[in-house]
Amino acid sequence: MTAPLMPKATAVWLLDNTTLTFKQIARFCELHELEIRAIADGDVAANIVGMNPITAGQLTAEEIARCEADASAILVASEPEGNVKASNRKNKKVLSPYQRKDKPAAVLYILKHYPEIIDSQICKLVGTTVPTITSLREGTHKDIAEIKPKNPTVIGLCEEKDIEKALEISRKRNEPKKKVKKTKKKTTKKKTTKKTVAKKTVAKKKTTTKKVATKKTATKKATAKKTTAKKSAVKKTTAKKSSTKKTATKKTAAKKTATKKKTTKKADSAE
Repeated sequence: MTAPLMPKATAVWLLDNTTLTFKQIARFCELHELEIRAIADGDVAANIVGMNPITAGQLTAEEIARCEADASAILVASEPEGNVKASNRKNKKVLSPYQRKDKPAAVLYILKHYPEIIDSQICKLVGTTVPTITSLREGTHKDIAEIKPKNPTVIGLCEEKDIEKALEISRKRNEPKKKVKKTKKKTTKKKTTKKTVAKKTVAKKKTTTKKVATKKTATKKATAKKTTAKKSAVKKTTAKKSSTKKTATKKTAAKKTATKKKTTKKADSAE
């Protein structure tokens, strides 16, 4: 339950017009019981005019009568007043004066317990401005000596889910390691591309060397075949020449023998 719009004025009216206990009024107005006693004694809020919570739509007459009959009962605000927290979460502009005063206390609580939350997320959670956050962080705020940290979830400014979301967003923004990882991935991709290019060039070189080697072997085989053919042709020519020489020598020898026979026959006939 949130405090009424004018807690001290409603407390003055309840003290003057009802028989509620100090404890019941203190719980409903979210004030200390000793402060309610001081208001009843006239030491505090002597000049404040009481405000009727029934006409303001904060309480009903039946609820006041129920709590007057039972001293241990707690005042329950009417439905529009009970839904102030939900409306405040959606629209931070509609806040009670009690909540507006506690905004710096909520900011101090977040700065103390969640220092990793960035200023923009604190502004969304509490509904404050960046200059007030910086003044509270540096200790230059005008009411820094009187402000005490208060949990914003207890006050009704936000929920724990909102704080967790703000923590996740601020951690993501404050993490420089992920950028390094991205660069590493890029470098690894470049390395892999370089390796693939190098592999392709090596494969191309190997294929070219293989082609050159095959061409050289083909030329060597062709030259070897030519040389063998030339040698065979030379051998054939030499064999032919030798055979012709042999036949010529045979003919000359036959001619010589024939001439010799003729001469011998002539000599015999002459005798």
